[in-house]
Amino acid sequence: MNESRVVILGGGMVAGYAAKQLVELGLKPGELAILSADTAIPYERPPLSKGFLAGKETEEAIRINPEDFYRKRGIDVKLGCVVSAVDPLRKRLTLKSGGEFGFNKLIVATGARPRTLEIPGAQLRNLHYLRSLDDSKAIQRSAENVKRAVVIGGGFIGMEVAAVLSHKGIEVTMILSDDRIWKRLFSPQMSSFFEWYYMSRGVRFAKNATVSELRGAETVSSVVLANGQAIACDMVIAGIGVRPAMEMLSNSRIDIGDGVMVNEYLETGSPDIWAAGDVANYEDVLFGKRRRVEHWDNILGRFIRRGPSRAPRRSCQQELQCVVAASETAGGRLHHESSRR
Repeated sequence: MNESRVVILGGGMVAGYAAKQLVELGLKPGELAILSADTAIPYERPPLSKGFLAGKETEEAIRINPEDFYRKRGIDVKLGCVVSAVDPLRKRLTLKSGGEFGFNKLIVATGARPRTLEIPGAQLRNLHYLRSLDDSKAIQRSAENVKRAVVIGGGFIGMEVAAVLSHKGIEVTMILSDDRIWKRLFSPQMSSFFEWYYMSRGVRFAKNATVSELRGAETVSSVVLANGQAIACDMVIAGIGVRPAMEMLSNSRIDIGDGVMVNEYLETGSPDIWAAGDVANYEDVLFGKRRRVEHWDNILGRFIRRGPSRAPRRSCQQELQCVVAASETAGGRLHHESSRR
């Protein structure tokens, strides 16, 4: 059985930045493993709907660390590695491909998965969701051969994808479930400004609308709204939110709800297990309530950077130092620490 003192479950931005920070804090070669279901080493997510999607940034440019960073520092990166279960007591991860992977300290950073359309026609080609590098590449390829696109949703992803596609000369229609763009976050004045900005670039809006069906032979050719209106298109991008990726924790006894429940230090209720990024539902000591933020700043601001107005009582750098220090006490080998339970 393979094992590592520190394991990061997930290969997104948390993994890339935490790996860099842990190395700076003194973690030795061979002490860190990253188990990622993704097909690429950790990369920046924001460019997927911006610079990379627009063709202005390369895959190499959006990597958090160069490809050889991990090899030179003895970090074991396993791509295409899906974990089906976590056992906090035995400190074991069950791999979907078979076998187990042991850990002494675990950082759960599995991120989130896009919500998908559950309507007739959802199996048609040229329906896209955007979460991964492969998703962004697929949208790029489709955009090369289309004239009309429909973007479902008016949040981060919808707005950014619509901007990129319209800049490419594609006729874009945005379908909003509310009466204005991003009503949940924007003031009426902000919504008006962005609607003007998009319309001045040729983007159309269908407001207070619900998609009931996608039509087409093998490839989508139109989007049908609940009122019967059909909008012709050659591709569809659905940005309708995400769900935290935490199926592997369902029988772990780790507290989960709308994400993995953690305290202000990003600690779960299970010893030696943390959670960070989109999957983490944390205690916000500033606002006095729980939050799960689906934005890249939740990763950098709460797990890597230390911002004076947002930092918990113990900084995340200190938290990572605790991971390193605790790993040192393991005496170079994994153990179950049964005396602590």
